[in-house]
Amino acid sequence: MKDLTNGSIVRHILTMSPPIMVGMVTIMICQLVDLYFVSSLGDAAVAGVAAAGNAGFLVNAFMQVLGVGTVALIAHAVGRKDRPDANLIFNQAILLSVLFGLLTLVAGIALSRAYMRSIAADQATIEAGTTYLIWFMPALALQFATQVMGSALRATGIVRPTMLVQAFAVAVNIALAPVLISGWGTGHALGVAGAGLASSIAVVIGAVILLVYFRKVERYVAFNPAQWRPQSRHLKRILNVGLPAGGEFAMMFIFMAVVYYVLRDFGAAAQAGFGIGQRVLGLIHMPALAVALAAGPIAGQNVGAANGARVRETFVKTVLIVTIVMIGFMILAQLKPELLLAGFSNDRETMEIAYLFLRIISFNMVAQGLIFTCSSMFQGLGNTKPVLLSSATRVFTYSLPAIWLSTRPGFRMEYVWYLSVAATTFQAALSVWLLRREFRKRLATVRPAAAAAPVEADPVTPPARAPA
Repeated sequence: MKDLTNGSIVRHILTMSPPIMVGMVTIMICQLVDLYFVSSLGDAAVAGVAAAGNAGFLVNAFMQVLGVGTVALIAHAVGRKDRPDANLIFNQAILLSVLFGLLTLVAGIALSRAYMRSIAADQATIEAGTTYLIWFMPALALQFATQVMGSALRATGIVRPTMLVQAFAVAVNIALAPVLISGWGTGHALGVAGAGLASSIAVVIGAVILLVYFRKVERYVAFNPAQWRPQSRHLKRILNVGLPAGGEFAMMFIFMAVVYYVLRDFGAAAQAGFGIGQRVLGLIHMPALAVALAAGPIAGQNVGAANGARVRETFVKTVLIVTIVMIGFMILAQLKPELLLAGFSNDRETMEIAYLFLRIISFNMVAQGLIFTCSSMFQGLGNTKPVLLSSATRVFTYSLPAIWLSTRPGFRMEYVWYLSVAATTFQAALSVWLLRREFRKRLATVRPAAAAAPVEADPVTPPARAPA
């Protein structure tokens, strides 16, 4: 366990964010490798895998319910020096991860084809996306447990083990992708099914390694079968914090589904170009997102320790770092988008669409960085309802105008990207306003940590709830 209630906040951020970033980047690279090898199968395969990957946003919504609830509550417990409560939350979250994983596996296999039919441009794309999803579902189901384990470690200030496990799992995926997709060395090419299977095998291996780490090395939080019996009060604590954050990812799923819907009349090349551009955009967002995620446990532990001034300082310094990072990537996307997008498709039309998408959408990078930071701070505060509100606002300010524009004569796909920039900027402004309001309510008169009295209240509500 690492105490984040003392020491330089910038040092904590810069120490924690690189391993977080490496872990996320390796996962994104894994997805890009899948797209790279699938691209040899044609635009329909690329569009199918990219569109199917959007279903991951919906599954990630459920993962965030567990991950955010686990991080916030364990970080608060660490700040209060309440190890028993941290262990209880961890084991109750593991129970939920098993239930969510089983639900995802069954629902995913049953509904994959219906989902692809609702958004795909043609039958070939439907078939490719459905096949990929069915083979990819075991990976998504198992990631609930790995999400809880990684979140518990992050809440205690430990991020390196999760990063190493993720990097190894991605290396396995990258090694398997050409073998299973293209049949390298075996002569048995599985196509898009191989992409899903490679990911599932890699996730199984990573989960086993992380489980061994918890059994052999980790000491602050640990598996305790006696605490796996459902306890409604503590399950409610996790869900109260996690559900709004999960709703944020569900909003992202709706947002992406609308994009695919309004692009489908432009054909598979348009959907493939957007899919490639969106994956690359996600990759270049990772450094800023890693910095923002590092701020969450720092804020959470200081909320538990009742140190409001340090929570505010965490926000200010995180925003400065994130903004610098995002401006750098925005300049790169404007001047040299081909450096970021090279090699993902041989189809000129597909790549021209990807270039156009990245150039326009990069104008909202600074705003997106603010959204990342505010979201992480709300998680640290243990109140994620404002995050859901701002995300829902973005979906409505984007989706309704986008669908309406798509029905008008002369509709062009770049209108979709400009509308996205406007909606994201509005969401960023709303997020900052909501966070400032939360700070005024929760942190205005919080006592310094050294003077805070022991807390016996429900850890879902940090000590700052009733101003002291």
